[in-house]
This record gives sequence, structure tokens and C-alpha cells, in this order.
Amino acid sequence: MADTDSFFDRLDPEMCVVTAAVGEERAGCLVGFSAQCSMRPLRYVVWLSKVNRTYRVARDADRLAVHLLTRDQHELARLFGGETGDEVDKFTRARWRPGPGGEIVLEDAAAWFVGTVRTRVDGGDHVGFVVEPEHAGGREDGRPLLRLRDALDISPGHPVD
Repeated sequence: MADTDSFFDRLDPEMCVVTAAVGEERAGCLVGFSAQCSMRPLRYVVWLSKVNRTYRVARDADRLAVHLLTRDQHELARLFGGETGDEVDKFTRARWRPGPGGEIVLEDAAAWFVGTVRTRVDGGDHVGFVVEPEHAGGREDGRPLLRLRDALDISPGHPVD
């Protein structure tokens, strides 16, 4: 296998929280793999680990909500990244409201969008959910966004291994 550390160790992507709801079931997790993937139509892909409860809920969801956090929202990131929905109801410890189609929108997010899942792509241990944004909100206050290096101290609620 190629030594890819010199490439991947330099990446420091923004982290986001993805939430999904199907009926009474709701889930959310901290995501480190995501990116805009199309300009026309505007689309964004979020990669969810197959071992996460959020993936299990999201695979049946028509719509997802994607949220950006700021560096000073580390505790919210820890809640969604370090706890598992298999054991904890994260939404009793976070401020949220129903989105336009019943999705879960985190009220304290720096920015968010809700969109329709257009396709799913199997990428190995993660599945990419390609989402077409339809509703969005947030605030521009100049605070830096939470990045991967800011979240390295969060032990995953569901380790990949």
C-alpha cells in the first residue's frame, strides 16, 4: 500500500453534524468527510460510517440536515461525535427544532441546510449521501468553523475498527 500520510495528514476539513429523522426515529453524528460535489444543480455529499446509528436511520430518510459548527462549539461536537445514539438520546441535550419537512435542525449551528437525498454511493466503510439543498439558515459572526484538528480529542461513539 502507498504511503499516503504526507497527503492525508495535511488535510484539515470542516466538520459538520448530519441529522436524520424517519418517523419517530431520529439520529445525528459528527462527520469529517463532506464536500460540495456539484454546482448545477447545487449538491453536497456527506459520508456516513456504516457502523453508526445515523447511517442506519439516514439510509431510510428522504431528507437530511447538515450543520456547520464553530470552534467554540466543541461540546456540541463532542455530543454528536463522542456519544452513540444507540445508548444516548443526543437531542435531549441539544437545542433543535423541526425543519420544513420534519427534519431536525440544530438551533445553535453556525449554518445549516436541509435537502433531499438524490443518491447514495457506497465508498467502502462509509456511504456517501448526495444531498440537494432546499432550505438553509445560519449567521455570519466571523467565528472560525470547527475543523478536523479541533475535534481530534473526541473519541468516536462508534469506532470504525
